[in-house]
Amino acid sequence: MTSSTTTITISDRTAVPVIAATADVDPRASIGDRTRVWHLAQVREDAVVGSDCILGRGSYVGPGVVIGDNCKLQNHALVYEPAVLEDGVFVGPAAVFTNDVFPRAVNPDGTLKSADDWHAVGVTVRTGASIGARAVCIAPVTIGRWALVAAGSVVRADVPDYALVVGVPARRIGWVGEAGHPLRDEGAGRWVCPVTGRAYRETDGALAPEAER
Repeated sequence: MTSSTTTITISDRTAVPVIAATADVDPRASIGDRTRVWHLAQVREDAVVGSDCILGRGSYVGPGVVIGDNCKLQNHALVYEPAVLEDGVFVGPAAVFTNDVFPRAVNPDGTLKSADDWHAVGVTVRTGASIGARAVCIAPVTIGRWALVAAGSVVRADVPDYALVVGVPARRIGWVGEAGHPLRDEGAGRWVCPVTGRAYRETDGALAPEAER
């Protein structure tokens, strides 16, 4: 991190974002109140970053990416367009969100591909979900609410709400609660968080808090 910072001027001076002098934030990007953008991070044109976020050293936010409030991108996380991150999402160090199903640098005739020669697809991460260090999410996929993708996993299919997924390719091995801890299986489809005591009910491969049923 660097102590040298600049700020984007907005009406409430107590709520301005803090942007390191060595960060590269396009003037067409929108950065929310109190968000911190650290050393060598890059935020591209038309990206929208919400309030109270942290963009770590060397992180990348592509053109038009939308990031909600209270999100954390750790060092060197790469979020390529057109990804959407809802509120409270955590993206671990060096995690990657891809955007090209059939990647090539050139067309069949050998000419360099331009933006018109391919169609970008994005990763969607729902509220409260966490992506572990060096995980790769291969678009198009959706990571459900409060799900947890373990470090080093490769996600090729949608992840349900509250799912704990690991491996290459990622597979579900359990459930997690809002606190992020694995839930305790109490049988008959009932799961309980060992930290908060909150109970969840599993039905047909989906999990939700008992109060939501």
